[in-house]
Amino acid sequence: MFEIIDHIEIELTVDHVLKGQGIDPARASDRVRNAALEVLEEANPLLEPKALATKLPVLDFAHETLTFEGGIFEGPLVKRALAGAAEIFLAVCTIGPKLEERMKELMGSDMIKGLALDGAGTAAIGLVSQAVTNKLIAAAENSGLKTGMRAQPGQEGWPIEQQRVLFSVLPAEKIGVRLTDSCLMIPRKSVSFVLPLGKDLCEDAVPCDFCSKRERCHWRREKQVAAR
Repeated sequence: MFEIIDHIEIELTVDHVLKGQGIDPARASDRVRNAALEVLEEANPLLEPKALATKLPVLDFAHETLTFEGGIFEGPLVKRALAGAAEIFLAVCTIGPKLEERMKELMGSDMIKGLALDGAGTAAIGLVSQAVTNKLIAAAENSGLKTGMRAQPGQEGWPIEQQRVLFSVLPAEKIGVRLTDSCLMIPRKSVSFVLPLGKDLCEDAVPCDFCSKRERCHWRREKQVAAR
């Protein structure tokens, strides 16, 4: 059984658009900030946020391999992030194709604005996937279970080819998402992830904990400062 989630409310801000482009809002030039403002009003009507999710039992876990009802996930990140899971949520989220199509049009005539719209799309799918994650966490808590770190095929330690396993279980075409031969998702502003559930999971683990670049990452340092 799977659930289609199509009532997802998000609200983009100028800072979201800038951060979606990898720009520190405090350091953005007037030109770049103005472009973000211009696309903000256009971006929201182009969003069609949807998600598809299912919950499946874990059958076995050994070394770097997790066997669940429907397939097998393998990789160093699987060992670190999913160990101890009794069940797993699998999900695919998207904002639909309209924003991406408009962005491609703009790139030919106004690159600054096109890049800003692309940043809006990146921010939007981040907000959508977080909203879906929060919904799944709430469902787990209602069942008396903890959730661990959200993990995504393609992250360091988990080969992108594992997308095929996830897509073999979830009929993502029902929300308009398909997988290319190189395991990228179309529309491009889409995200897939796995969320572990169990009684003895580490609830505060984050992807940064398992990244080899964590000590020199600019965004991680910013988050640490903001948390103080």
